Amino acid sequence: MSARSAVLSVLLGTHPPRLPARQLVRVGALFGIAEGTVRVALSRMVAAGDLIQEDRFYTLSERLIERQARQDESRDPHTRPWDGTWEVAVVTAERRAPADRAAFRHTMTALRLAELREGTWLRPANLVRDWPEIVTAQCTLIDGRPHGDPTPLLWDLDGWAAEAHRLERELERADGLAEGFLVSAAVLRHLLADPLLPAELLPAGWPGARLRARYDDFDARYREVLMKHLTE
Repeated sequence: MSARSAVLSVLLGTHPPRLPARQLVRVGALFGIAEGTVRVALSRMVAAGDLIQEDRFYTLSERLIERQARQDESRDPHTRPWDGTWEVAVVTAERRAPADRAAFRHTMTALRLAELREGTWLRPANLVRDWPEIVTAQCTLIDGRPHGDPTPLLWDLDGWAAEAHRLERELERADGLAEGFLVSAAVLRHLLADPLLPAELLPAGWPGARLRARYDDFDARYREVLMKHLTE
């Protein structure tokens, strides 16, 4: 784990996301990262707009606070009963710059839509959220009901489930602060990739809810030990 990754991981999991430099240095020490390396990484992250420095404390920038909110949402998703409707977003804007295309793709993935073909994104309409301007400015939005189930074309559900099962086992075996830190970060990344489909479209034995429950239990115990270590 790099110094930057260690700093971001601990701040993204901390509420509010604000820690003193000395505690961030101790996080780096868990992975054999020298204090000087961590402090250089902190300076670079401030310069890049990832962190805000106030006295000896470092706080996530607004952009990364939004990422933390998505991470929190992945642990406790806001869903609604599904009536069979799908959300379809068709790109109708022309002459988009490469940077705009990349930002748009990132947004659509964060909204848990999948691309059926170039410029056509969709998902079941079971999530509670608003469309951001980056989407409404570039797309025509449609509610519809596809003929047949396009789910297998859009998401690798078997692959997601297999990784979830593996991570459940890793949570059970995690021993020590460094190993627990890595497993925790891996689970959170995986939950962000959960398409959060309605139960009607999920295979039997879907492990999403179980992984969340086991991670919540693990995280409560691990955070207590970690913060004790950081404040000693």
